[in-house]
Parts: sequence; structure tokens; C-alpha cells
Amino acid sequence: YLKYHGKGAFLLCRTSNPGGDDLQNQRLASIEGQPLLYEHVARLAQGPWNLNGQLGLVVGATYPAEIERVRAVAPTLPLLIPGVGAQGGDAVATVRAGWRPDAPIIVNSSRAILYASSGDDFAEAARREATRTRDLLQAARP
Repeated sequence: YLKYHGKGAFLLCRTSNPGGDDLQNQRLASIEGQPLLYEHVARLAQGPWNLNGQLGLVVGATYPAEIERVRAVAPTLPLLIPGVGAQGGDAVATVRAGWRPDAPIIVNSSRAILYASSGDDFAEAARREATRTRDLLQAARP
């Protein structure tokens, strides 16, 4: 798939779920100083795997320190960042950790918007939550 021009893919790098630690936060060797698996994935995506400049990384908003580390290893890749809202990711910390003027971030907030209300006002509540999230994200940009 990576050989084809005009296609795009996002690789799971550091997911927002707590169970991600079981694999993604493990060292490649039991020697201090070796990269964690998610850091290694980011390096490969920034380098040899990104044959046609079509890769991005999924990095969960619940781990802003890891977003910073991924951004340091993969400074130009787009980041798809789920986990803002219902999963507990902080919008401001997410933007501060991952935003660069030359590399996009795509922040996803689904449940907090979709389930903003279960009443008759669900559409208006969803609009308010989407607007609030957008405003937080935009205000956090440097």
C-alpha cells in the first residue's frame, strides 16, 4: 500500500486507551536508553516507511508527554489525535504538545459531542460542545 502515490494512511503509534501501555510503552530491548515501541514506530514512519510522504500517526490525547516525544521524533508527519473530551484528553495540552506550523494535527472529539445531551436539545448541545472544543483548540495554538 505504501508504494502507491496519492494514498494516505495513519499508523497506530500511541493510542489513548490505558491498555496501550501493555505493548506500546515497552522498550525494544531491556536496556535503558533503548526506544519505546511507539517511538520506534514514529521513527520508521518519519523515515523509511514514508516512501511517498503519505503517512501520519495516531497518538492519543490522553498522553500529551508522548505526543511531544512523537513530535520530536516525527516532526513533519500529520498527527491524528483522538481522545479529547469523553476519554479525558485535554485539548489545550494536546495542541501545545503537538502543534507545529509545518505539520498538521487533526484532533478528534466524538463522544463528548455526539452524547452532549440525550434530550430533545441534542442537536443544539452537540453544536455547543463542538464549538467549545473548536474554540479551545484554536486558542491553544501558539
